Amino acid sequence: MNKEYQVLFEPVKIGGVELKNRFCLAPMGPLGLSDTEGGFNQRGIDYYVERAKGGTGLILTGVTFSDCEVEKQSMPNCPNSTYNPVHFVRTGREMTERIHAYGSKIFLQMSAGFGRVTIPTNLGEFPPVAPSPIQHRWLNKTCRPLEVKEIKSIVKSFGDGAFNAKRAGFDGVQIHAVHEGYLLDQFAISMFNQRTDEYGGSLENRLRFAREIVEEIKSRCGENFPVSMRFSLKSMIKDWREGALPGEKFDEKGRDIEEGLEAAKLLVQYGYDALDVDVGTYDAWWWNHPPMYQKKGLYMPYAKLVKKAVNVPVSCAGRMDDPDMALEAIKEGVCDIISLGRPLLADPCYVNKLRANKVDEIRPCISCQEGCMGRIQEYSAINCAVNPQAARERFTAYNPVVKPKKVLIVGGGVAGCEAARVLALRGHMPEVFEQTDKLGGNLIPGGAPDFKEDDRKLAEWYRNQLKLLNVPVNFLRKVTKKFVLSSDYDAVIVATGSTPKVFSLGDDAHVYTAADVLNGEKDPGESTVVIGGGLVGCETALWLARQGKKVKIVEALDKLLAVNAPLCHANREMLERLIPYNNIETITSAKVTGYGGGKLSVVLSGETKELECDSVILSVGYKPENSLYRQLEFDVSEIYLLGDAKNVANIMYAIWDAFEVANNI
Repeated sequence: MNKEYQVLFEPVKIGGVELKNRFCLAPMGPLGLSDTEGGFNQRGIDYYVERAKGGTGLILTGVTFSDCEVEKQSMPNCPNSTYNPVHFVRTGREMTERIHAYGSKIFLQMSAGFGRVTIPTNLGEFPPVAPSPIQHRWLNKTCRPLEVKEIKSIVKSFGDGAFNAKRAGFDGVQIHAVHEGYLLDQFAISMFNQRTDEYGGSLENRLRFAREIVEEIKSRCGENFPVSMRFSLKSMIKDWREGALPGEKFDEKGRDIEEGLEAAKLLVQYGYDALDVDVGTYDAWWWNHPPMYQKKGLYMPYAKLVKKAVNVPVSCAGRMDDPDMALEAIKEGVCDIISLGRPLLADPCYVNKLRANKVDEIRPCISCQEGCMGRIQEYSAINCAVNPQAARERFTAYNPVVKPKKVLIVGGGVAGCEAARVLALRGHMPEVFEQTDKLGGNLIPGGAPDFKEDDRKLAEWYRNQLKLLNVPVNFLRKVTKKFVLSSDYDAVIVATGSTPKVFSLGDDAHVYTAADVLNGEKDPGESTVVIGGGLVGCETALWLARQGKKVKIVEALDKLLAVNAPLCHANREMLERLIPYNNIETITSAKVTGYGGGKLSVVLSGETKELECDSVILSVGYKPENSLYRQLEFDVSEIYLLGDAKNVANIMYAIWDAFEVANNI
């Protein structure tokens, strides 16, 4: 280990519970990890144990429920510690015993509910509850205010659930949450809480719900049973359903820093043993679920303020995957514990690899949120785009090889690299042929913007992995049908990627593809028009605008980001707001007809408009390059088509499909 990093491996205590190091699995929604009785299913047990096996000091389960009366959850959704207590204790005990074998501790995160932010796809009976009759976050509906007897019922359920958690071997609990605008936070924020009873008005009254919860748990489980709180210092709300962007000046409508610090002090006074700090709400949820457009370590300034205000341990998450940043945070008194959420989805062995001085072997999270938040919101399942085994550990274990095969892999993009990696790990003999001079495929142009640095890191990780696994890689080699048929490979994988769609506009000397510009092969000049408002077009436009260039986007459909696979809403909503914030003009429902003399002709509502620009950038999608596969498909007995060559999609499906095929050859 780099001796400097030893600070990150010093023990720290939450209450009377000692953690072996400063790393924590940040709580993430455990959708897909519960069974119909509210216990942990085998997927969930394997998932959490894998992160303990990887060296993480503290495991936080992510949201679970204890209330079965007020805000009823469909089952299976998330675990529930009171739904079937005997079953919960049985499955929980199996999990905690295995986690403790690795010297890790585990806290059960317990939720008071979602209230106005309940995701519509997970919504049971309507209307959902809230402190007051306020607007739902997603639907144009009004929430029903909680009755005092319902609050008391939820508080009691926390005591019951925490008692069951303690019996199941959990070392403590974390309360979800005076954070992100969940139900408990809705009570704490005056914008949402318009009550006039003992649960509304003053800050102390608005925190009464949270106070009664910790007092109930301590009365049932003892003063030495740790209770931490997930806590957002500042809300970042401009208005209902409108969040602020980084650096934007605005009037805070939610909780401001001054009130946040006062709330932090009160929560500790009430008995909370630790604070897990971030900022944001669902009205500005690109803060709580930061996309790649947010800087790394974005919560550090806020965690440091809380750390100075309280005398209990403070955790800090938020793109903290850089070990040097984590080290700085601990040494500079920003926080006591480093929380890693998505980085531990991407690589459950992050902590052990850091301890073993194998930093370059840590698989990077690319903050795409396709496999985690995207799949949670769309399919109620937590996974990871770059790690197909996340939350599927048992079902995607590497299959043993009976007879090693020589496998030809044509294409060194994401799909080709993942296939080679998995085949080599299993004991096969893959060999990669790449027609360019480097591995990475579309990660290379895709990683050009500064906010996509982790795309570049993922490409570098694959290069390093293939080197460590002694996979032969042949560069500047275009594979032909003749070569394949004259070779003695047992199987062939064609992962030849895709090519940008192009069309003539007249003066094509100044019409470039997005890849041309992103790779630095073409200079777009000081003013440019991007044709195509999909993800690549918008990110290219944003990157150029931040360089001071004048950029417009022309889109044929009636809105931006209309044709992409479902994006995590946090990523989509932040990017949609960043476009106008960076003075990028957008023209939708428009048709481009030609370019010449430095002017692009655009037909809008039947009228032709001319846009002056130094260049035009085409970002209208990609088409599969599968010609080699078509030449070989009836001449090679075992042949597979992967990645964009099969179907132009996203990084996640390129990796997942490659893993699935390579793990079963």
